[in-house]
Amino acid sequence: MTYASGVDALPARALVVGLARTGRAATAALRSRSVEVVAYDADTALDAAGLDASVHLGAWDDALLEGVGLLVKSPGVPAEAEPVAAARARGVPVVSEIELGVRLLPNPFLAVTGTNGKTTTTALLGAILEAGAVPAEVAGNIGRALTSLVGHASPDAWVVCEVSSFQLEDVSTLRPRIAVLTNLEPDHLDRHGTFERYAAIKLTLFERQQEDDVAVLPRGFGPVPGTGRRVEFAADDPLPAEPRIRGEHNRANAAAATAAARAVGVPDEAIARALASFPGVEHRIEEVGELDGVLFVNDSKATNAAAALRALASFDGRRKHVILGGRGKAEPYDGLAAAFVPGDRAYVIGEASGALGASLGAAGVPVEQAGTLDRAVALAAAAAAAGDVVLLSPACASFDQFTSFEHRGEEFRRLVQKLPGWGPNALPTEVSSSSGS
Repeated sequence: MTYASGVDALPARALVVGLARTGRAATAALRSRSVEVVAYDADTALDAAGLDASVHLGAWDDALLEGVGLLVKSPGVPAEAEPVAAARARGVPVVSEIELGVRLLPNPFLAVTGTNGKTTTTALLGAILEAGAVPAEVAGNIGRALTSLVGHASPDAWVVCEVSSFQLEDVSTLRPRIAVLTNLEPDHLDRHGTFERYAAIKLTLFERQQEDDVAVLPRGFGPVPGTGRRVEFAADDPLPAEPRIRGEHNRANAAAATAAARAVGVPDEAIARALASFPGVEHRIEEVGELDGVLFVNDSKATNAAAALRALASFDGRRKHVILGGRGKAEPYDGLAAAFVPGDRAYVIGEASGALGASLGAAGVPVEQAGTLDRAVALAAAAAAAGDVVLLSPACASFDQFTSFEHRGEEFRRLVQKLPGWGPNALPTEVSSSSGS
């Protein structure tokens, strides 16, 4: 059975738009198939060293489309971007980097999408398949470009691929043998416009599945496109072992991963070993350490309100000092504000600080307009007492003050570890984290 479309549609010349991690990998993959590559990015400060391509930075020029038979766009490039619009106007096919990877890789795909939990579920599936001695490669939105596997992955290995809504734009041949939806909640409305549009893009993951494929869905979730065999999961499912990672949301992630792993054929004994040992992922409820009885937690990967809600619920019973803010995604914060309990405090930063402050203040939550992460950490640490939690869970994207959520999380760690009195005894023996982005 064929699950990838092959390489017969590759043109002699292609344009890659967006030259960060995925754009670089796409360029290398195309060059490995002897495709001439024109590489473009609007950022004139971008370091394009080492790219085997004709590189153009800065203002867009339609002349770059001369002779181009395919445009490959990185996930950060919106559909209305000038190069994409110009290509469509000329009838040049536009595909995402994920679509290019699917066309170039013959592997069976286990694809994971959703609003929150997809990174943890993807990483956990990688650990489960490893425990079950099933050859696998983990890639996609988790931080390893799918096209970087071209020429490097064994063709028999499963590709466990985290797929975001940005990456599902302009996908036309992806047919996962197993497709997983962790959940579906409002996110990225600043890019997709409406929840309905966002949801429709997410569910395209299932539309090319056939009867011998498997669709793993939250229990009670409505119909999805495609004809894959439906398997449902929920947080209260019996599991081969209790997951090490904290929170009810992570039990749901573990249930989703268990259902998908069973569909691959992994025995419950291997699933149990992975569930009991998997520590989670960086930047998602990651315990940086404890100082004078105060626990510091890096949840920078919580880039929407629903993810931040899960983090708050993970620390019920402890007073929380929550650092929120960044670049908003056109979603309301009233529900998030209502999840704060008496004694909790908020410290808001970045572009969304005004909107967050208004919602939190209306709910009676004490709010500090900290402005920047360094000031927020200092204020929260000074106010916290033994037994409290200082939690970075921004509910926003990072791109106003940081280059990525990873950059923001790393800066939080650095700031915490510079606090007076911090030392080796403050560091946890192992990272304890979970995911929900």
